[in-house]
Amino acid sequence: MSKAFTKEDGPDTEGDDSGEPLEQSLPQGLKNYITPAGAEKLRFELHRLLYEERPALVKTVSWAASNGDRSENGDYIYGKRRLREVDRRIRFLTKRLEIAEIVPIPSVGVSKVIFGTRVTVQRVDLDTEQPSRVYRIVGIDEADASQGEISWISPMAKALLNHQVGDGVTLRTPRGEEELEILKIEAGSVSS
Repeated sequence: MSKAFTKEDGPDTEGDDSGEPLEQSLPQGLKNYITPAGAEKLRFELHRLLYEERPALVKTVSWAASNGDRSENGDYIYGKRRLREVDRRIRFLTKRLEIAEIVPIPSVGVSKVIFGTRVTVQRVDLDTEQPSRVYRIVGIDEADASQGEISWISPMAKALLNHQVGDGVTLRTPRGEEELEILKIEAGSVSS
């Protein structure tokens, strides 16, 4: 059967241009808060995609298309697929930056947990001594749990926001509730 009469689903389909980003979408009705550093990182990625990666891909695809039969031309097929991925990411970044609300990070001491602060917490509901954990509350587009940067809409951030040093907070998880104590709050992007 001809490809013209079939539509295969999946990330490899040439017609897959739904515009739906693979990244996490912003929940309806919430603002897209982001730190100045996070916004700059997104701008840098957008610039790199627009002015470096995409032009190189277009050049490769044009060269591959000039080689003749496109149906079995790996450079052409891969190039077109990668070009669609880059275009999708460019659209996503452009839209996210358009709706971003850049929130200045406090540079002096703060007395409560707010967007952009770094918070040190420790579980208090266990018999054994657990090491403390440090989190920084950031925007959804810059969250990176492996670096301790959590989104302001995450359950952990919601539990911590507007509390002070010494406060106990309850974090609801699928495994049950965890009791945490806030040990320290730091302003700005203090390195760990």
